[in-house]
Amino acid sequence: MTHNPHDTAPRAADPTNPGFRLLFHTPEIPGNTGNAIRLAAITGAQLHLVEPLGFNFDDAHLRRAGLDYHDLAVMTVHKDLAAAFKALAPARVFAFTGTGTVRYDEVSYHPGDVLLFGQESTGLPDDVLNDPAITETVYLPMQTGRRSLNLANSASIALYEAWRQYEFAGSSPR
Repeated sequence: MTHNPHDTAPRAADPTNPGFRLLFHTPEIPGNTGNAIRLAAITGAQLHLVEPLGFNFDDAHLRRAGLDYHDLAVMTVHKDLAAAFKALAPARVFAFTGTGTVRYDEVSYHPGDVLLFGQESTGLPDDVLNDPAITETVYLPMQTGRRSLNLANSASIALYEAWRQYEFAGSSPR
């Protein structure tokens, strides 16, 4: 795993954590990725980004959204989707899309599963959705006539459902 060179070495997640992986395909909005950095740090997930990115790591919005969690998150940037799939194999890959066939809470997630999300403006392109690496296409329910949910919010909903199925293993007791 490579970590963004602008960050310090991340702390390892609790060994009981199921180690889910978020994969953002060509994200465009720095604030969403910043929020995902924080989400990864909080949940013990890994964040994987596929280039090209619509921002650079010096972006103030990215830093602000990630707050001081950048050094607590495991993040890898991949030159393309093929490189990401190669690095993440043989994990199951769930592609989140408005045209998915399975509702997000009907999936029985396994440790190390990859939760794949598309870019904010267009979602996942057909060639990605039809890639043989995709295990299943998954959707989040929405009210009729609504076209999309924010990328960081979508990733949060999906990741927390996957983690919930493992009783939030590795989290701090309250």
